[in-house]
Amino acid sequence: MEKIALITGASKGIGKALAEVFARNGYSLLLVARSTAELTQIQTDLKTKYQCESKILSVDLSQPESVDTIMNTFKDEISRLDVLVNNAGFGAAKKFTDMTAEEVSGMVEVNIAALTRLTYKVLPFMTARKSGKILNLASTAAFAPGPYMAVYYASKAYVLSFSQALHEEYRKDGVTVSALCPGLTTTEFHARAGTDKTYLFSGIMLAMTAEKVAEIGYNGLMKQRRVIISGIMNKMAIFMMWLTPSFLLVKATALLDRPKNS
Repeated sequence: MEKIALITGASKGIGKALAEVFARNGYSLLLVARSTAELTQIQTDLKTKYQCESKILSVDLSQPESVDTIMNTFKDEISRLDVLVNNAGFGAAKKFTDMTAEEVSGMVEVNIAALTRLTYKVLPFMTARKSGKILNLASTAAFAPGPYMAVYYASKAYVLSFSQALHEEYRKDGVTVSALCPGLTTTEFHARAGTDKTYLFSGIMLAMTAEKVAEIGYNGLMKQRRVIISGIMNKMAIFMMWLTPSFLLVKATALLDRPKNS
């Protein structure tokens, strides 16, 4: 029987790596991102390497109507969807009021609202079949406040909390909801966010490859884990966050995420 996975933010980084992992494991794919050219190239590559059947959709998830576009475009597959991966997201390393209003609203829309809407639309189909898995991209940032990346950290805290709550609500309905929490990862995310110009990139934390994060995420999802933390170093970092008083934790994250030129 055909297995189908829908992945947002599939054109780069962890999303692209996840598409390859799912393709390698025999899934047909529904790939969503903004760039048609990049999606087309990934579609071709996955077909060549894994004989993977896929459909692509170029859509901007910062637009509220984007989720309806996804549902309408893939209406024949959504009712049979086995896995939803809410991977799309972005950040910005700036003081809050140095962000534009468009950056703030766009980040909330992509990181929180679109993820929530798509989950809301897909879940009834999975519960009706008593089968399905949802993987939401959170972050180790979800475990701390984030001065100079306040909206991004808060959005990932939402994703972590939301995913854990849904995991408990729907596990008896045959649906697993998991939060993947990667730490520092070598992707284009950091150049776009500006975090490559922060002290976080000064060798304090070792970066993991997107491919490794994707493998860990996939394996954790298949094992129905509620929270998936990528790598022992990130697990240790989160443990230290739990032990650190909040007034010290916020100062530590401010030091790491503050742009070097500010």
